[in-house]
Amino acid sequence: MKPSFLAALPFWASLLFLPMVWAGAVYGSPMISLTCIYVVVVFSALDLVTGNSNAGLDPASRAGGLFWYRLITLIWLPIQLVLIFGTLWWIQSTAHLSRGETVALMASIGLISGVGGIVYAHELMHQSNRIERGLGEALMITVLYGHFVTEHLRVHHRFVGTPKDAATARYNESFYHFLPRVLFQSLVSAWRVEADLQRQRGRPILHRSNPFWRYLGGAATCLILAYGIGGIEAVILYLVQAGVAIFVLEQINYVEHYGLVRQRRGPGRYEPVAPHHSWNADHRATNYLLINLQRHSDHHVKPARRFPVLQTYAAREAPQLPAGYPLMVLLSYNPWLWRRVMNPRVRKWRTMFYPEITDWRPEVTGG
Repeated sequence: MKPSFLAALPFWASLLFLPMVWAGAVYGSPMISLTCIYVVVVFSALDLVTGNSNAGLDPASRAGGLFWYRLITLIWLPIQLVLIFGTLWWIQSTAHLSRGETVALMASIGLISGVGGIVYAHELMHQSNRIERGLGEALMITVLYGHFVTEHLRVHHRFVGTPKDAATARYNESFYHFLPRVLFQSLVSAWRVEADLQRQRGRPILHRSNPFWRYLGGAATCLILAYGIGGIEAVILYLVQAGVAIFVLEQINYVEHYGLVRQRRGPGRYEPVAPHHSWNADHRATNYLLINLQRHSDHHVKPARRFPVLQTYAAREAPQLPAGYPLMVLLSYNPWLWRRVMNPRVRKWRTMFYPEITDWRPEVTGG
């Protein structure tokens, strides 16, 4: 497969969210649910029809040759800002939607911010280019979750599969236990990392170079703009949008590493990150929507590798999910059903990759 405009187009599937938001804003209830149907029903059905794909671009492809793939990530920040603040303005200026419809409409935009904005932010924040990293950080700030940049880059990728990583879901842990834990622990771990960096540089913790000033200042700016558009009601609606986006992010985090751990090699030391420390899904359609985020093993092995060139792995090399992320997220709402589907796969993973380990207590494995 060679980079080209036509080959990149399927990865622009998020642009179809825009007419859906317009329809919901104009026509109300009958149209507001379109975004959820698009993500869960349409793409899951497309996965069944189109099957799996292990095709990918040459990992040696240069960034310049991937322009048409990267473009969707580069233009998404202004799109998301218009979606959020333009919709808040529309709600206030027309006042034709009921209160329930306005909440549902902003929740649907939160779904877009999570499935589109945060996924693109994740791609951007891993690049060395300062402009791309800045765009990624700004996208996270629009959902009031700026500290995720620090937590993801400096904690998750370093400690994935260990007790030090809040974003690794533990074996048998339900999503409802995982969510409050990760919300609290990821914030604490991000702050500690940045505070330690300031100390190492001989600076006070609250030095202006601490990115938490940007995270908090950017969040405050967003909320002030919302207040200027529609007062406290617009602020509440903005919080609905951000809350749904964060919820979507942590649902995906729950799926990506559930039950997978890295073996401890000594006090504070663990084996290197390998492909078998992440769940993968080769489902073609949802990988288009999520710009290959489901090829998660290769991402952890090569974090800076751009999404069009992420590679897939055979089942003997990395564990495979039975469905794409949208269906797996739905499955996680039912802890009993989730464990019935996923726990046997985790146990099979243990037998395949760590047959010598019989005692799977956390202190033995690092999980």
